[in-house]
Amino acid sequence: MFAIRHEKPSDATARETLLDAAYGPVRLTKPSERLRTARRPAQGLTFVASEDGRIVGTVRLWTISAGAGRPALLLGPLAVHPDCRNRGIGSALVRHALAEASRRGHGAVLLVGDASYYGRFGFSAEHTGRLWLPGPYEQHRLLGRELASGALDGAHGLIQAPKPATKRLVPALARRGRWAKPQTA
Repeated sequence: MFAIRHEKPSDATARETLLDAAYGPVRLTKPSERLRTARRPAQGLTFVASEDGRIVGTVRLWTISAGAGRPALLLGPLAVHPDCRNRGIGSALVRHALAEASRRGHGAVLLVGDASYYGRFGFSAEHTGRLWLPGPYEQHRLLGRELASGALDGAHGLIQAPKPATKRLVPALARRGRWAKPQTA
């Protein structure tokens, strides 16, 4: 029997080995990987399935902008060890991740995947036709799910990783040689 829990830093090697077994090196060439490179997943939204002390499944969610600055999450990669497939581990991981994202107040989740698999979790291309990813991909595989009604209404534009916060000088503090946190409008 498997159990789902939050990923721990000590799970990193097992997770990467699992992803290599599930997808091979081609996974690192995908457009969705460009949105994850050199970034950390969304806080508290990384999960593994373990069984007898072994990581047999993984899923992570990443903060993105779903075109025009609309906040969303990117699900992936989802992987289950080849020896453990067809036991409901992947489905359990997706359901768990979506429930936790909803509980934390996120409005929408996007992914690149098969509609025949992800449709059972409420994902569709209904709200993704005016969105695009950096690099080549198949548009029909770009799927979304609203966790909050209307979260993807009118979504359009490039899906991208949010810009990291940078320090900038605030004029009054600059005269004194101090830094301030960025201000948001």
